[in-house]
Amino acid sequence: MIRTTVWLLTSVALAQSLPSGISPQRLNRLREQMKADVDGQAIPGAVLLMVRNGKVSQEVFGFQDRRKQMPMSAGSIFRIASMTKPIVSVAAMILAEEGKLDIGAPVAKYLPEFSAVRVGPGGEVPKRPMTVQDLLRHTSGLTYGIFGNSPVDQLYRKADLFASPSLKAMVTKLASLPLLHQPGEVWEYSVSTDVLGRVVEVASGMDLDRFIAARITGPLKMPDTGFFLTAAQMKRLALPDAPMAMPPADLTVRPGFLSGGGGMLSTASDYGRFCQMLLGGGEFDGVRILAPHSVALMAADQLPPNAERHTPVGMSLGAFGPTPEMGTSFGLGFAVRTEAGRNPVPGSAGDFSWSGITGTYFWVDPQEKLIAVLMTQLPQAAITTYWRRVRTLVYQTLTN
Repeated sequence: MIRTTVWLLTSVALAQSLPSGISPQRLNRLREQMKADVDGQAIPGAVLLMVRNGKVSQEVFGFQDRRKQMPMSAGSIFRIASMTKPIVSVAAMILAEEGKLDIGAPVAKYLPEFSAVRVGPGGEVPKRPMTVQDLLRHTSGLTYGIFGNSPVDQLYRKADLFASPSLKAMVTKLASLPLLHQPGEVWEYSVSTDVLGRVVEVASGMDLDRFIAARITGPLKMPDTGFFLTAAQMKRLALPDAPMAMPPADLTVRPGFLSGGGGMLSTASDYGRFCQMLLGGGEFDGVRILAPHSVALMAADQLPPNAERHTPVGMSLGAFGPTPEMGTSFGLGFAVRTEAGRNPVPGSAGDFSWSGITGTYFWVDPQEKLIAVLMTQLPQAAITTYWRRVRTLVYQTLTN
């Protein structure tokens, strides 16, 4: 019989010196709720990192592996899935700043395979080329193939793109398939960031994982963030209560296909450093990754005014997707909030965020000088409900 004991591990130093404006009493409310969520098996465990005005508070709950009764730790490692996308988007912006990548250029400039791409099963000629900007904001016309059942979605599933032996092979196969939409006309969550990862490789002359390590995770001191784990790191891998079918099966082997859309792993503290860099206008801890104007461009509303956003993924994300009625849109790599209201979760105009299908979620609120990183591993059906809960719990701790 599984015990429902909950471990709540909080650094004594952090507990004694909370970030300014965070109420200790209201933080206890958050703690008690998340402890109850572990006991009730709503979550196996979680690490929640908050940064306010540059000061860090980190809370640790529950189990890293409930089946083995292994408690969660601050150093537990998580499959971050689509929270890989902002990291790869930053990689592209680094190359843009160096003049090696033109965000406004056609993708075919870097990947000639896409020069003859067509739209739909009828093979329509694109009205305009797919651009690198389209990849960054998911208006490329590409799809994932798993969220719909159109003829193009069926072709994607038949192609089994994620079984490709390399990123180059995946892109070559993908370029032979039709686009689902005309470029620029629809926000369709897709393999766009995987293609962007290949653009990064071509523009930099380096494998995607090595470029990210050299230019982002290495300089920012994110040692537990990457596409695979060492044997020692595997001992810190957080697991969901029910198994998830997530490739690759063996995380200790460097994958041939480096998924820029969802292949990375990280810790709350590592990803928090990445977020602090974004909040700092591209600089953190004395290391500058991007210029402030590049970060501002990423966090701006990048979607064309007439772009259709009510796709299956857009609607399923609700408060967390780029839908006008929720006061949200999409920038270059993550969702952005354009209105203070319309949304059922608290936040500020100008905050930006993204998430992973495994349950991970982050947001950066420049107005509040606030960062929050939630690391947990949940089934897809539960994630948006839990993100709403955690976001509300975090903001209710702020009293000024």
